[in-house]
Amino acid sequence: MKKLLLVIFILLFSLVACSKDEETAKEPEPEEDSVEEVIEEPEEPEEPEHIYPLTGMEAEQAAKGRMIAVMVNNHPKARPQTGLSQADTVFEILAEGNITRFMAIFHSNIPERVGPVRSARPYYFNLADDYNAIYVYHGAANFIEDMIQNGAAQGLNGMYYDNDKVLFERSSDRVAPHNSYALFDGIYQRAEEQGYSLDAEYQPLTFIEEDAELAGESATDVQFSYSNYSVRYVYNQEEKSYERYSDGVQTVEKTDSTPIMLDNVLIMETPHQVIDDAGRREIDLESGGNALLLQQGKVQHVQWERNDGRIIPTKDGEPVPFVPGQTWVNVIPTSPGIDGVQLSSGTE
Repeated sequence: MKKLLLVIFILLFSLVACSKDEETAKEPEPEEDSVEEVIEEPEEPEEPEHIYPLTGMEAEQAAKGRMIAVMVNNHPKARPQTGLSQADTVFEILAEGNITRFMAIFHSNIPERVGPVRSARPYYFNLADDYNAIYVYHGAANFIEDMIQNGAAQGLNGMYYDNDKVLFERSSDRVAPHNSYALFDGIYQRAEEQGYSLDAEYQPLTFIEEDAELAGESATDVQFSYSNYSVRYVYNQEEKSYERYSDGVQTVEKTDSTPIMLDNVLIMETPHQVIDDAGRREIDLESGGNALLLQQGKVQHVQWERNDGRIIPTKDGEPVPFVPGQTWVNVIPTSPGIDGVQLSSGTE
């Protein structure tokens, strides 16, 4: 009996000891106040490896294609135009009289056709050459054509390819000189035939960082005139870009009425001088001067400068960054200049 009780006692002692060992082996539960909360830092957005130099938009690979600059007609009979919504940058400058002409630079987004195409002017082909773009135009005065043929710019003149259906075609719904359209496949083909390089390397413009807050005052409705021809920009809050109007009519694509929507509008003043009886002008695009920069519903008073051949906004000699996207540059005479631009913070 005593032996049985001894065995039972030993077994009970062993069970209690094992239970205590298991409790000792368990890690103590941390007190609630001592638990450290792990806060994950938000991931920084990755910078794109490649961007298009004039828009700052991401490119799938290095953008080595050559820029194409096309002269586009802005006579009332040429509106609405084709291809402008796909241009990286558009320069709008007076030709003869009070109507402007556009030079649309294409690089990141290539349309099938663009136009109506019009004739060359020195200040335009000099710009095209400084941007290292192939200059596409239809017609030129003899002395201007001589300048281009002698190397002032690498150009393709529609007078040599009129309605050849490769580089240029005439539309049947408009009359000359408002019906000539350049075909982009033909631009590359004819440029290669001329021995022009179709590849180029470009340094990108300066662009704002993502979510950066822009300086400036509110400017959601901006209007000015080239004599009796009016231009207006209205900020579209939903799209965060500016709509454009010519003489009160919105600027859209002819084929499908796609509106021209702009992320940057640079309005720059510079001296203009009429030089002949035909009303041709010399326009100073070298010296710099006062300008207005419209971005995301705000306006900044800036300077414009020629930097490595390209026109950019500056403050205190430093580049003012562009918003990634499309840009329109209005070149206006110094009289009345930017003092004649009406800025409003609301539409009527």
